[in-house]
Amino acid sequence: MADIVITEFMDEAAVARLARVHDTLYDPRLVDDPAALHAHLASARALIVRNRTEVRETLLGMGPKLRVVGRLGVGLDNIDVAACKARSIKVIPATGANDLSVAEYVITTAMLLLRGAYLRSADVAAGTWPRQSMMGRELAGKTIGLVGYGSIAREVAWRAHMLGMQIVAYDPYLMGDHPGWQIARNVSLDAVLELSDVVSLHAPLTEATRHMINARALSLMKPDAMLINAARGGIVDEAALAEALKAGKLGGAALDVFESEPLTAEAGEKFKSLPNLVLTPHIAGVTQESNERVSHLIAEKVLETLGSKT
Repeated sequence: MADIVITEFMDEAAVARLARVHDTLYDPRLVDDPAALHAHLASARALIVRNRTEVRETLLGMGPKLRVVGRLGVGLDNIDVAACKARSIKVIPATGANDLSVAEYVITTAMLLLRGAYLRSADVAAGTWPRQSMMGRELAGKTIGLVGYGSIAREVAWRAHMLGMQIVAYDPYLMGDHPGWQIARNVSLDAVLELSDVVSLHAPLTEATRHMINARALSLMKPDAMLINAARGGIVDEAALAEALKAGKLGGAALDVFESEPLTAEAGEKFKSLPNLVLTPHIAGVTQESNERVSHLIAEKVLETLGSKT
């Protein structure tokens, strides 16, 4: 009977670190097998998940001994934090451990979308040699708009600043005297959308932010602007985005997160044959380095919570 249950991929050295102290079950197949997961939770004092395991009241009820839920990432929309608190279960996200990975993803995709050439390898291989139509644009001198200006967005801002970009940001919760505002102009959400050549989303998914980027919001953006979402899928109205791209009302987009994950072939149908579109499977914050940082941080915090094996 496991003391620690891990339902999604984790750095194996971190798993071994846990297993040296506590009986540990590491089985990423559990995320797709609720019945097996529920059975294993009967003895578990710790549960470690990523974003696909739904930690709700039903699941918590199957783990009467649970003391801690470790989240291999930062978003908590798949975890009922209030229900955990009511059961005196500590919820531990890996705050800060994947900031650099997400920031690099945003800058990389901004370059990819603005330059355009990297999306047309097949044309070059076919011998069409389309140099003029692949001219693209530079990041330098452009404006990047950040919706949400937390730690990840600020990492993006510093990199964008060093590349010669102008930065505008919207965050109603960040104090006006925060040092991050030294390189970014504090503006409204509408102003971010209207002024930016690249808009990057960094907000949590709440009732207030669900479909924040809808048809109206997209209509405020420049027709050649790029949208990047590596935050949470529900923030963007995917149907409205697909329509804007199809109608040429937006220059391009990169989506790492989706309204429903994993993205099914049926749900992905609306994105087929759209120009200047990059789709990735929720990997912005997952690199070899960040996986190690996230995994070892959560392992350390879980061990601190559980203490020595009893």
